[in-house]
Amino acid sequence: MLHKMISQALPYFPPQLIWQFSKSYIAGESIQDAIDVSKRLNRENIMVTLDILGEFIKALPQAAKNRDDYLALVNAIEAAGVNGNYSVKPTMFGLLIDKKTCFEHIRELTAKAASHGNFVRIDMEDSSCVDDSIDIFRRLKQEFPQNIGLVLQSYLKRTMGDLESMLDLRCENADLNFRLVKGIYVEPGAIAYKNYHEINAHFLEDLEFMFKNGLYAAIATHDTPLIQGALELIHKYRVPKEKYEFQMLYGVTPQKRWELVQSGHRMRVYVPFGKQWFGYSTRRLKENPAIVKHILNSLVHKE
Repeated sequence: MLHKMISQALPYFPPQLIWQFSKSYIAGESIQDAIDVSKRLNRENIMVTLDILGEFIKALPQAAKNRDDYLALVNAIEAAGVNGNYSVKPTMFGLLIDKKTCFEHIRELTAKAASHGNFVRIDMEDSSCVDDSIDIFRRLKQEFPQNIGLVLQSYLKRTMGDLESMLDLRCENADLNFRLVKGIYVEPGAIAYKNYHEINAHFLEDLEFMFKNGLYAAIATHDTPLIQGALELIHKYRVPKEKYEFQMLYGVTPQKRWELVQSGHRMRVYVPFGKQWFGYSTRRLKENPAIVKHILNSLVHKE
């Protein structure tokens, strides 16, 4: 209870205090910081997906700046030879302000990545964004079949239906590629599962559907029962290693990550960075109040 109370108050804490937590989970503020972390992970036989922090912008000029920042990121990452791709949040490009502008920005980024033979993943945000995000994915999948993917959230009751509805996008030369996550946004019970075991059951149900239908699965979880369940499904359906990967957040459960890599599974780490780290960090802390104890420990045991 104490940890929860502290986590709710964290947005009002000094940024230097929050950074004691954030520095373990965020690569830094600059592209070079992201490159350094990505290169280190690559040396451990781990791929990355890079995310510039920021979402739910208030004005379109910020969307254009975010587009330019991502274009600069693609140039730098490709020049550095990083084994990684890119994650983007549609609200960062004005989804809730001007859908046309948002699509044009994400299309430009996808075209840029595609010119390097690389890949962009559209992150899924709260329920108000789902239909429009799927629409953007549908349109880009037809133009860039090998270079675009989408995130789906198992706690939303609609997800299985969304999977079924997108099977028409399958083609011979490119996988239909989804990252499957539990979901982090607070949604009403009418549209989202709330119980831990129920969410996990639907995660594995969605994943099994993906394997049955030959879809590429990016299995994004740190949850031990879900990892074990995924491994059992991989064995059951004899899924080739090139048809799935595990994904984890930078700085989270490195031991589990190492065990999967050592067992020969493909692993990709989500590497967030950028000047908007404060909002990302406080949101993460609200989602997981138990992390507060690590902040308190870091303050007591400074290096």
